[in-house]
Amino acid sequence: MKKLLLRADDLGYSEGVNYGIAKSVKDGIIGSVGVMPNMASVIQGLELLKDTEVCLGQHTNICIGRPLTHPSLIPSITNSNGEFKSSREYRQTKEDFVVLDEVILEIEAQYHRFVELVGEPPRYFEGHAVFSANFYKGLEIVAVKYGLKYSGISMDGSPVHIGSKDVIFHMDSMKPEYVPFESLKSAMEKANEDEYNMFICHPGYLDGYILKNSSLTLPRPMEVDMLCDPMTREWLEESGIELITYDDL
Repeated sequence: MKKLLLRADDLGYSEGVNYGIAKSVKDGIIGSVGVMPNMASVIQGLELLKDTEVCLGQHTNICIGRPLTHPSLIPSITNSNGEFKSSREYRQTKEDFVVLDEVILEIEAQYHRFVELVGEPPRYFEGHAVFSANFYKGLEIVAVKYGLKYSGISMDGSPVHIGSKDVIFHMDSMKPEYVPFESLKSAMEKANEDEYNMFICHPGYLDGYILKNSSLTLPRPMEVDMLCDPMTREWLEESGIELITYDDL
Protein backbone atom coordinates (compact mmCIF):
# COMPACT_ATOMS: atom_id res chain seq x y z
CA MET A 1 0.00 0.00 0.00
CA LYS A 2 1.25 3.50 -0.83
CA LYS A 3 1.93 5.69 2.19
CA LEU A 4 1.24 9.45 2.21
CA LEU A 5 2.31 12.00 4.79
CA LEU A 6 0.45 15.29 4.40
CA ARG A 7 2.30 18.10 6.16
CA ALA A 8 1.13 21.67 6.77
CA ASP A 9 3.87 24.24 7.28
CA ASP A 10 3.82 27.71 8.88
CA LEU A 11 1.69 27.50 12.04
CA GLY A 12 2.24 30.86 13.71
CA TYR A 13 3.01 32.80 10.52
CA SER A 14 -0.23 34.77 10.91
CA GLU A 15 -3.71 34.38 12.38
CA GLY A 16 -5.16 33.78 8.93
CA VAL A 17 -2.70 30.97 8.29
CA ASN A 18 -3.48 29.49 11.71
CA TYR A 19 -7.21 29.37 10.98
CA GLY A 20 -6.61 27.64 7.66
CA ILE A 21 -4.28 25.06 9.19
CA ALA A 22 -6.71 24.37 12.04
CA LYS A 23 -9.53 23.75 9.57
CA SER A 24 -7.28 21.48 7.51
CA VAL A 25 -6.59 19.40 10.62
CA LYS A 26 -10.07 19.37 12.17
CA ASP A 27 -12.16 19.11 8.99
CA GLY A 28 -9.51 17.76 6.65
CA ILE A 29 -6.69 15.28 6.28
CA ILE A 30 -3.60 17.06 7.60
CA GLY A 31 -1.83 14.93 10.21
CA SER A 32 1.47 16.77 10.72
CA VAL A 33 1.92 20.51 11.35
CA GLY A 34 5.12 22.59 11.43
CA VAL A 35 5.29 25.23 14.17
CA MET A 36 7.23 28.51 13.79
CA PRO A 37 8.29 29.11 17.43
CA ASN A 38 9.50 32.70 17.03
CA MET A 39 6.34 34.16 15.51
CA ALA A 40 3.89 36.38 17.42
CA SER A 41 0.83 34.36 16.35
CA VAL A 42 2.21 30.97 17.38
CA ILE A 43 0.34 30.84 20.71
CA GLN A 44 -2.98 31.50 18.99
CA GLY A 45 -2.20 28.78 16.44
CA LEU A 46 -1.39 26.19 19.09
CA GLU A 47 -4.55 27.12 21.00
CA LEU A 48 -6.61 26.32 17.89
CA LEU A 49 -5.05 22.83 17.75
CA LYS A 50 -5.04 22.02 21.47
CA ASP A 51 -7.83 19.40 21.31
CA THR A 52 -6.44 17.55 18.28
CA GLU A 53 -4.08 14.58 17.94
CA VAL A 54 -1.99 16.26 15.26
CA CYS A 55 1.75 15.53 15.08
CA LEU A 56 3.58 18.80 15.83
CA GLY A 57 7.07 19.52 14.49
CA GLN A 58 9.45 22.48 14.55
CA HIS A 59 9.37 24.50 11.33
CA THR A 60 12.53 26.43 12.12
CA ASN A 61 12.37 29.96 10.72
CA ILE A 62 15.26 32.35 10.03
CA CYS A 63 13.69 34.65 7.42
CA ILE A 64 10.53 36.26 8.84
CA GLY A 65 9.86 38.19 12.03
CA ARG A 66 12.20 38.71 14.96
CA PRO A 67 14.66 36.11 16.27
CA LEU A 68 14.58 34.66 19.76
CA THR A 69 18.35 35.23 20.05
CA HIS A 70 19.60 38.79 20.54
CA PRO A 71 20.37 40.16 17.05
CA SER A 72 23.86 41.25 18.11
CA LEU A 73 24.78 37.57 18.50
CA ILE A 74 23.53 36.55 15.06
CA PRO A 75 24.42 39.42 12.68
CA SER A 76 24.76 37.17 9.62
CA ILE A 77 21.01 36.43 9.59
CA THR A 78 19.55 39.69 10.92
CA ASN A 79 19.20 43.23 9.57
CA SER A 80 19.67 46.68 11.07
CA ASN A 81 16.14 46.57 12.53
CA GLY A 82 16.94 43.45 14.52
CA GLU A 83 14.69 41.29 12.34
CA PHE A 84 15.59 38.29 10.22
CA LYS A 85 16.90 38.92 6.73
CA SER A 86 14.13 38.12 4.23
CA SER A 87 13.86 35.02 2.09
CA ARG A 88 14.37 37.32 -0.92
CA GLU A 89 17.83 38.23 0.37
CA TYR A 90 18.72 34.55 0.57
CA ARG A 91 17.47 33.95 -2.97
CA GLN A 92 19.29 36.96 -4.42
CA THR A 93 22.68 36.14 -2.87
CA LYS A 94 24.65 33.35 -4.51
CA GLU A 95 27.01 32.70 -1.61
CA ASP A 96 25.89 31.29 1.73
CA PHE A 97 26.16 34.20 4.17
CA VAL A 98 24.76 32.21 7.12
CA VAL A 99 27.40 31.72 9.83
CA LEU A 100 27.04 28.20 11.23
CA ASP A 101 27.73 28.99 14.89
CA GLU A 102 25.27 31.89 14.79
CA VAL A 103 22.43 29.97 13.17
CA ILE A 104 22.85 27.13 15.68
CA LEU A 105 22.19 29.64 18.47
CA GLU A 106 18.84 30.58 16.91
CA ILE A 107 17.88 27.02 16.01
CA GLU A 108 18.45 25.96 19.62
CA ALA A 109 16.55 28.98 20.95
CA GLN A 110 13.57 28.03 18.81
CA TYR A 111 13.84 24.42 19.98
CA HIS A 112 13.68 25.49 23.63
CA ARG A 113 10.77 27.82 22.86
CA PHE A 114 8.92 24.97 21.14
CA VAL A 115 9.32 22.76 24.22
CA GLU A 116 8.14 25.60 26.44
CA LEU A 117 5.03 26.18 24.30
CA VAL A 118 4.07 22.58 23.52
CA GLY A 119 5.29 20.81 26.65
CA GLU A 120 7.32 18.20 24.75
CA PRO A 121 10.05 18.10 22.07
CA PRO A 122 9.02 18.39 18.42
CA ARG A 123 8.09 15.06 16.85
CA TYR A 124 9.95 16.16 13.74
CA PHE A 125 12.46 18.91 13.00
CA GLU A 126 13.05 20.89 9.79
CA GLY A 127 13.50 24.33 8.29
CA HIS A 128 11.45 27.03 6.57
CA ALA A 129 12.02 28.50 3.10
CA VAL A 130 15.79 29.13 3.16
CA PHE A 131 18.21 27.27 0.90
CA SER A 132 21.41 27.60 2.89
CA ALA A 133 23.88 24.76 3.39
CA ASN A 134 24.90 26.12 6.79
CA PHE A 135 21.25 26.40 7.88
CA TYR A 136 20.64 22.74 7.04
CA LYS A 137 23.92 21.72 8.64
CA GLY A 138 22.91 23.59 11.79
CA LEU A 139 19.54 21.84 11.83
CA GLU A 140 21.23 18.46 11.60
CA ILE A 141 23.67 19.31 14.39
CA VAL A 142 20.88 20.41 16.74
CA ALA A 143 18.74 17.41 15.80
CA VAL A 144 21.55 15.03 16.72
CA LYS A 145 22.26 16.91 19.97
CA TYR A 146 18.67 16.55 21.19
CA GLY A 147 17.78 13.23 19.52
CA LEU A 148 15.20 14.73 17.16
CA LYS A 149 13.73 13.28 13.95
CA TYR A 150 15.36 15.46 11.30
CA SER A 151 13.43 15.95 8.07
CA GLY A 152 15.64 17.20 5.26
CA ILE A 153 14.64 18.48 1.85
CA SER A 154 15.05 17.18 -1.69
CA MET A 155 14.25 19.14 -4.83
CA ASP A 156 15.57 16.61 -7.37
CA GLY A 157 13.22 13.72 -6.65
CA SER A 158 15.72 11.69 -4.64
CA PRO A 159 14.42 10.19 -1.37
CA VAL A 160 15.02 11.83 2.01
CA HIS A 161 15.89 9.52 4.90
CA ILE A 162 13.66 10.32 7.89
CA GLY A 163 13.65 8.15 10.98
CA SER A 164 13.85 4.62 9.59
CA LYS A 165 12.29 5.30 6.18
CA ASP A 166 13.21 6.72 2.79
CA VAL A 167 10.59 9.30 1.81
CA ILE A 168 9.84 10.90 -1.57
CA PHE A 169 9.40 14.65 -1.19
CA HIS A 170 6.75 16.65 -3.11
CA MET A 171 6.18 20.42 -2.89
CA ASP A 172 4.54 22.12 -5.89
CA SER A 173 2.81 25.12 -4.31
CA MET A 174 5.22 27.66 -5.83
CA LYS A 175 4.82 26.34 -9.37
CA PRO A 176 2.78 28.37 -11.91
CA GLU A 177 -0.77 27.15 -12.52
CA TYR A 178 -0.64 25.02 -9.35
CA VAL A 179 -3.84 23.04 -8.74
CA PRO A 180 -3.52 21.28 -5.36
CA PHE A 181 -5.61 18.16 -6.01
CA GLU A 182 -4.18 17.58 -9.48
CA SER A 183 -0.67 17.90 -8.09
CA LEU A 184 -1.39 15.46 -5.27
CA LYS A 185 -3.09 13.01 -7.62
CA SER A 186 -0.22 13.13 -10.10
CA ALA A 187 2.37 12.53 -7.37
CA MET A 188 0.56 9.55 -5.91
CA GLU A 189 -0.33 7.95 -9.24
CA LYS A 190 3.39 7.91 -10.06
CA ALA A 191 4.32 6.48 -6.63
CA ASN A 192 5.34 2.85 -6.25
CA GLU A 193 3.50 0.42 -3.99
CA ASP A 194 4.82 0.40 -0.40
CA GLU A 195 6.60 3.71 -1.09
CA TYR A 196 6.55 6.53 1.46
CA ASN A 197 5.60 9.94 0.03
CA MET A 198 5.39 13.37 1.66
CA PHE A 199 3.26 16.15 0.17
CA ILE A 200 4.05 19.56 1.66
CA CYS A 201 1.16 22.01 1.97
CA HIS A 202 0.85 25.59 3.20
CA PRO A 203 -2.87 25.85 3.99
CA GLY A 204 -4.13 29.13 5.34
CA TYR A 205 -6.42 32.08 4.86
CA LEU A 206 -5.11 35.39 3.60
CA ASP A 207 -4.78 38.33 5.94
CA GLY A 208 -2.85 41.60 5.83
CA TYR A 209 0.31 40.14 7.31
CA ILE A 210 0.52 37.34 4.73
CA LEU A 211 -0.22 39.66 1.83
CA LYS A 212 2.55 41.99 2.99
CA ASN A 213 5.19 39.41 3.90
CA SER A 214 4.72 36.25 1.85
CA SER A 215 5.06 35.55 -1.87
CA LEU A 216 2.87 32.46 -1.37
CA THR A 217 -0.75 33.66 -1.28
CA LEU A 218 -3.51 32.15 -3.45
CA PRO A 219 -2.32 28.53 -3.07
CA ARG A 220 -2.93 28.71 0.68
CA PRO A 221 -6.77 28.90 0.68
CA MET A 222 -6.84 26.63 -2.39
CA GLU A 223 -5.06 23.98 -0.33
CA VAL A 224 -7.50 24.40 2.57
CA ASP A 225 -10.33 23.64 0.15
CA MET A 226 -8.57 20.59 -1.29
CA LEU A 227 -7.60 19.17 2.11
CA CYS A 228 -11.14 19.56 3.49
CA ASP A 229 -12.98 18.33 0.38
CA PRO A 230 -14.57 14.89 1.08
CA MET A 231 -13.79 13.94 -2.52
CA THR A 232 -10.06 14.14 -1.76
CA ARG A 233 -10.38 11.67 1.10
CA GLU A 234 -12.59 9.42 -1.02
CA TRP A 235 -10.04 9.37 -3.84
CA LEU A 236 -7.25 8.45 -1.42
CA GLU A 237 -9.31 5.60 0.03
CA GLU A 238 -10.37 4.31 -3.38
CA SER A 239 -6.73 4.46 -4.53
CA GLY A 240 -5.55 2.40 -1.57
CA ILE A 241 -3.40 5.18 -0.13
CA GLU A 242 -2.72 5.12 3.61
CA LEU A 243 -2.40 8.46 5.43
CA ILE A 244 0.48 8.56 7.93
CA THR A 245 2.32 11.08 10.13
CA TYR A 246 5.94 11.54 11.15
CA ASP A 247 5.28 9.15 14.03
CA ASP A 248 5.10 6.35 11.43
CA LEU A 249 8.60 7.04 10.05
